[in-house]
Amino acid sequence: MPPENNLPDLPPYSLDVQALDLGSDVKAVGLELIETESREPLRGAEAAAIWAAMFPVLAGEETWVLDFFSHLDRVREYCKGHEVEFREAANRCLVIPQPPAEKLRELVTRFAGETFGLRCGAATRDADVAVESELSHRGLDAYQDAYTRYTFCAICEPDDGWVTLLSQTLWPSEIIRRARPALQPFDVLIARPQ
Repeated sequence: MPPENNLPDLPPYSLDVQALDLGSDVKAVGLELIETESREPLRGAEAAAIWAAMFPVLAGEETWVLDFFSHLDRVREYCKGHEVEFREAANRCLVIPQPPAEKLRELVTRFAGETFGLRCGAATRDADVAVESELSHRGLDAYQDAYTRYTFCAICEPDDGWVTLLSQTLWPSEIIRRARPALQPFDVLIARPQ
């Protein structure tokens, strides 16, 4: 008879939350969504559902938008075909204001292979011509100069299992506190790697 394993079963998924060193002038936190056992990025419908549940709780009561700056024809056609509100911003940027839960999950599922952005805070209530113009020219590098005007700016790479959150106010512990209730239905272990 094999020895009894008294270790608890680990949840199938993990969210690693850790401060990132991107230089002394940038405050960033990395969120990595992985399969617990293999340590590989979690992909597919389950990953999209988890990210879609997390984005609104990270924002809390504040307004937020998604920013797309590449493959705009596909994003535009998708939004038109699925009745997702969007606006054209600058010459190469589409902004989607706070889609409802189901539409957000479908958007993340459809564009999981793309890199897109998320801005949160009072500054999203109106168009931010400066940052939207920079997004058109520099992609999400534009957030590095703009994130201090927002509660946070996030660089989202769902298929890589990764979100980089730039914020002056959200620490890893606060991100974990906000994310925990949203992750409970998905059986996700939240960890802070050393």
